[in-house]
Amino acid sequence: MKVVVGLSGGVDSSVTAYLLQQQGHEVVALFMRNWNDASVTLEDECPWIEDSNDALMVAQKLGIPFQVIDMSDLYKERIVDYMFDEYQKGRTPNPDVLCNREVKFDVFMKTAMSLGADKVATGHYARVDSTFDENGKEIFHLLAGKDNNKDQSYFLCQLNQDQLSNALFPIGELTKPRVREIAKEIGLVTADKKDSQGLCFIGKVSLPQFLQQQLVPKEGEIVEIFKDSPLFSQEIPDFSSKEEELEFLSRKIKYKKADGKVIGKHQGAQFFTIGQSKGLGIGGHKESCFIVSRDMENNIIFVGESHSFPGLHKKALKIAQSELHWVREDLKLKNGESMDVMARFRYRQELQQAKIYQFEDVFYMEFENPQSAIAEGQFASWYIADELIGSGVIS
Repeated sequence: MKVVVGLSGGVDSSVTAYLLQQQGHEVVALFMRNWNDASVTLEDECPWIEDSNDALMVAQKLGIPFQVIDMSDLYKERIVDYMFDEYQKGRTPNPDVLCNREVKFDVFMKTAMSLGADKVATGHYARVDSTFDENGKEIFHLLAGKDNNKDQSYFLCQLNQDQLSNALFPIGELTKPRVREIAKEIGLVTADKKDSQGLCFIGKVSLPQFLQQQLVPKEGEIVEIFKDSPLFSQEIPDFSSKEEELEFLSRKIKYKKADGKVIGKHQGAQFFTIGQSKGLGIGGHKESCFIVSRDMENNIIFVGESHSFPGLHKKALKIAQSELHWVREDLKLKNGESMDVMARFRYRQELQQAKIYQFEDVFYMEFENPQSAIAEGQFASWYIADELIGSGVIS
């Protein structure tokens, strides 16, 4: 089988290529060049150059063909411009989820298939399996990686059946320490290379500096809301339906400047996210202050003191029908149906017990326990056992 590997210059994709080679496949390595601008990166030189050199050395070591493909224009259009737009609106996007949906498993996958590939492989800690339904149709299952500390199924939550049918994740059965061991055993240059902490295929990025390329700084006020605010002492109304209750539980509290006290200044609400506590320059509190809301129109950031601040927690979240995605279309809920699931809305978050509800025009997720820092624009994903079956963008 001919397999094209997205060789990133990291240890995970390097071992992915080696394992496929050991399995007897014809392996071809492609490096995606997604970014050309070093001005916003934290390294002295553009990181893609170092990464592509490492990828080339791995390919040479394994004796497999290597090619660099320039996808920087596409990446800017589909990922970076989207990020700028979302932050401008006061939402919190996840570029890695988008990169997988829009770049790696779309244009990159199509490019690989045009080169005669049977499958495309990446170094994700996830697994793909398949079964056949009663009509003989093959159903593909996106499963969590075996290494609980590195499971990356969340980043793949927007993939569809067609994309999964062409995908391989060879290291999904392994732990990260074992992957590094294999790389050392065969003498790969990437064996001890640190994991990338930056944006997908760009490198380490100063996010505020990155956003300031396009989003203009503008001074605004930081307003502290207090725990004893009347906003948190409202009586819970009687609900006439479950949908009405879920709408109430997932609502955004509308804070006003008059609800609190001005305690500082900031350089633009668009540069901050819900739940953020660092970089606010706030002192004089026993515990850290966390961002609980942003008024984008008036450029105000609202904060509350401590992890337990009531405005930081919600029992439910809402997803618009247009933002709903089912990896398993055959398990899609119909109007009025619900399902018990495990769920998360950010990477590395422990899975939470939840129940999902489908109504005519809207979808809700209700958690067993209130969750901290649910932000618009994040991707919520839901699982049955270790299988990710759906996801959506939080409204």
